[in-house]
Amino acid sequence: MRLTCMFSFILLFGAAGLVVFIHLQDPEEIVHQQTPGIKYNMGFQQPKKDCVSSNNQERRKNTADGVATIKQSDSLHLSESVPTKLQSTDRRQSSIMFAMKDQEKGEEINSIRLHKRRRKFIIKKSPILISMNSSVLNLPTLKSEDRNNNKWKSLYQIQRERKQIMRETCSKYKSNNRRIITPYHVSRIFVEDKYRVLYCEVPKAGCSNWKRVLMVLNGLASSTKDIQHNTVHYGNYLKRLDGFDHKGIYHRLNTYTKMLFIREPFEKLVSAFRDKFEHPNNYYHPVFGKAIISRYRVNATKEALRTGSGVKFKEFIQYLLDVHRPVGMDIHWDHVNRLCSPCLIDYDFVGKFESMEEDANFFLHLIGAPQNLTFPKFKDRHSNEERTTTKITQQYFAELSPSQRQRSYDFYYMDYLMFNYSKPFEDLY
Repeated sequence: MRLTCMFSFILLFGAAGLVVFIHLQDPEEIVHQQTPGIKYNMGFQQPKKDCVSSNNQERRKNTADGVATIKQSDSLHLSESVPTKLQSTDRRQSSIMFAMKDQEKGEEINSIRLHKRRRKFIIKKSPILISMNSSVLNLPTLKSEDRNNNKWKSLYQIQRERKQIMRETCSKYKSNNRRIITPYHVSRIFVEDKYRVLYCEVPKAGCSNWKRVLMVLNGLASSTKDIQHNTVHYGNYLKRLDGFDHKGIYHRLNTYTKMLFIREPFEKLVSAFRDKFEHPNNYYHPVFGKAIISRYRVNATKEALRTGSGVKFKEFIQYLLDVHRPVGMDIHWDHVNRLCSPCLIDYDFVGKFESMEEDANFFLHLIGAPQNLTFPKFKDRHSNEERTTTKITQQYFAELSPSQRQRSYDFYYMDYLMFNYSKPFEDLY
């Protein structure tokens, strides 16, 4: 008798719990309306971080596994038709799918506030399903008067080759070319609406001066020389792409000229180290320096542990290669592959720091920028200090063991491949 009562009680309790669970759940949170052929995945959006200070980038993971038909196309192709600055013909319409359905209206008006807040949170985090490995529009093409100019033709061909290598690398090393673009993926892209430019910020690859150029293009300043460092990074004058709604993001990704500038990975790494750890810094020393010295320095002094100043390059590399880092990743030494998602977003222009002046001014020529606007040559910070060169980079890496150099190369392997940089040391494999 007692066993029968206990069994009946368990069944009733389970049934009641199931009823309460079903009643409280939001249908949008359980099953999203699906279009045939679309796999839904929840994207996670991280807080924005600027070129100057950021932390915990290690936690960022691309949650972009969905289905979107992607067609490869070369947006920088040399057209024989009459060129325009930015043509607006929709000859190759990309497929757009949004993984968020509209909120049902008129239903459960008197729902509790917590339920409404939960729904808003879920909608805000929903990813945008956009096939973005092709551009809808025929973006910058050489003007008719430039086609007989050997310099422009040569630079144009270099762009085609860089894009081709980038695509081939993505195709070879990525599991598939079907991805979901979330607001997180475009969080490092700055928007200039007047000349229809999207710029993905890569720190230590001219990002401060590129922001100055975008501000001048937008009419916020008459000259790049007039814009101070703090204005560039803390003024919030430039809009980020993830600040727009889904429609705004889609429209700009498919109609604006998308560009990024990159730098040799080891040289970029040494430049970041010199800037952040060899000069007074009230963010990187206490946040990164203290953690690095505490973990990797034997018999560290109390002063070093208190201030975080004086981090050595070898200690910094130990932190970088440690899978259990005492402090998170940072955009200044993160992979370009993670910062700008070049296998998701089909960039129209890929410039290099090593040929910055030539590439930058060619880009400005392509978008029809004012002729008196050229890329600034001045050094943004520590102007009296020599720029980080290949020679200086080799001096820093000479402090490391062959094993540490190899592991550092492995760490940036995809960036080396994708942007066609040669091995920095002969003993690397």
